[in-house]
This record gives sequence, C-alpha cells and structure tokens, in this order.
Amino acid sequence: MPAHYYTVTWDQLHRDARALAWRLIDLGPFNGIVAITRGGLIPAAIIARELEARLVETVSVVTYGRGAAGETEIGAPQVLKPPVAAGDGEGFLLIDDLVDTGTTARVVRSLLPKAHFATVYAKPAGKQLVDTFITEVSQNTWILFPWDTEPQFAVPLAKREKQAS
Repeated sequence: MPAHYYTVTWDQLHRDARALAWRLIDLGPFNGIVAITRGGLIPAAIIARELEARLVETVSVVTYGRGAAGETEIGAPQVLKPPVAAGDGEGFLLIDDLVDTGTTARVVRSLLPKAHFATVYAKPAGKQLVDTFITEVSQNTWILFPWDTEPQFAVPLAKREKQAS
C-alpha cells in the first residue's frame, strides 16, 4: 500500500507536459513520437502539439494486472503492440506519463534503444532509465492521474469532525 497519494489534475498534467516539451524542444527536431500506452497517450498528444510533431505511434506494454483477490499484481512484461515507424528509435521521442520501477522502461528501451525517453513524472527506482523528466516523487507515492479519478462531493471538514466523534 502506498504511503502517499499525489493527485494530478487535468490542468496540472497539461502544464507539466508543456514544461516537458520546453525541455525537449532544443533537443529536436524529432522525426516523431512513440507514446507508451495508455498513460503516455495524453502527454504525448500535448508534446506533439507543442513540438509540432505529426507522426505519433504507440507501443503497448502490459506489466501488471488484477490478481484473483482483485489486488494489483506485477508480472512479466508483455509487448502487445510494438512500434513500427520508429525503427530503433533514432530521431524519435519516447513518451510516458511516469517511470516507476523501470519494468516498462527497460522493455521499451530494448525496443527503441536510440530514442530519447521522456516522462512527466519519475520515481527513484526508474528515473535513471529516462533521459528527461519534470517532477520526481518518492517511490512510495501513488500518483492519481485525472483519467483514473472522478470529481465527487467532499464532506466539509467540520462535518467530518462531528461524524468522527
């Protein structure tokens, strides 16, 4: 169980992805972008717009799923859809939302060894596998991305205190 939660809003994700694009712009121009699905799709779209990249393809890697009891289980990575146009990655950006343990990063690095790998967020166990990132969070932090959450009513603090007593 994570010790901390870090909630990322749509606005914050957009700002952070644009900040990543700013860091990357002087490294280009790039021939295209490879987004790691699913988390890298939205940051890749924002970065593609900011860098005026027109060729965007995906790589699909599954490294976790739901176990029998419903808990998240880490398994052997499976490449469901390799990138085609990017070749060995030379001249391409590889984009993901987050590098965590580095499991997915190692797989895509082996597929695209010459790509410039950039993530919006990075955790210590995986950050050495990416070339560029914007925000580092602790390893025991679970990032709640806007596509994984929904807005809902929050009980006012004063009412929470009354309910607890």
